[in-house]
Amino acid sequence: MRRRSLLLAVPAGLATLSACGSDSPDKEADATASPSPQSPSAAPPPKIVDGPLPEITAGKEFGQKPTVAKGSGTPSKDLAVRTVIAGNGRTVAENDFIQAQYLGQNWANAKVFDNSFDRGTPIVIQLAQGSIIDGWRYGLSGKKAGSRVMMAVPPTWGYGEQGNAQAGIKGDDTLVFVIDIENTFNARSSAEGKAVPQDSALPEVGTNTDGKAPSLEIPRTAPPKDLVSEYVLEGDGPTVEKDSTVLVQYKGVLWADGKEFDSTYGRGQLTSFSLQQVVPGWSQGLAGKKVGSRVLIVIPPKLGYGDNPPQGSPIKKDSTLVFTVDLLAKM
Repeated sequence: MRRRSLLLAVPAGLATLSACGSDSPDKEADATASPSPQSPSAAPPPKIVDGPLPEITAGKEFGQKPTVAKGSGTPSKDLAVRTVIAGNGRTVAENDFIQAQYLGQNWANAKVFDNSFDRGTPIVIQLAQGSIIDGWRYGLSGKKAGSRVMMAVPPTWGYGEQGNAQAGIKGDDTLVFVIDIENTFNARSSAEGKAVPQDSALPEVGTNTDGKAPSLEIPRTAPPKDLVSEYVLEGDGPTVEKDSTVLVQYKGVLWADGKEFDSTYGRGQLTSFSLQQVVPGWSQGLAGKKVGSRVLIVIPPKLGYGDNPPQGSPIKKDSTLVFTVDLLAKM
């Protein structure tokens, strides 16, 4: 199982899609789950300065694992942030999700305590209070995708006086990061794959990529008895696996009357969850699909909620559910 970053909290899943009567998460997942950052910080926003910062001595290109020298002298008590390589992608804002490769080390001794480059997989994390250390939340806001950003994070905006024993970080350690921002996502994000011809016997899904909810038209026919999972827009990103955690936009309606019962678009907020923690129709329907895609999923009752729908939901017993899902990232 891929080791989680030490920087982040595990994102919560969406209650509406939770599997009824599912098994608890496996012991291995519990054992490798990373600690959350400190409780939401009461520290004021930092003053952001340009340095001092140590030198990157090797791996100087975007996407290359950097080698970073030991810090020289006394680090700043402020948050030092410098754009080493300027990108030209979308601008990152607080509360956005970012996809990034990074390396983190101790200022004083250059000991690397965590890096995603060796894992071969970028992290996807929300720049929100309580989800990530404050140095990232403040230091990356306003940067553009495609940028390499270097920062030195004092304890106040890192792990505080308690440090992080798992990573060998003490309460007075300043942390140095090199962060390659690959992408950024927010409530206006959409899948951007190629349109695929749609089956006229199935619900018709809109192909707009403007971040607005796509249309979803239900045919006046009986619903299929088996699971349907079809591309509407086919992306070219990594393949989702049955135990992946994904970042998505989605909308769900009932086959019976086309009534919408759930939507990230309506909430104005993306959601992320493990495919091990949702109804079988979702996990089976998204496994094998590629990031960057819009997927139509039609879920028969046996793979949805059957005769046990969520309390307070407009979903009735034995309902066939229809979803349009934009797979934005694999986490």
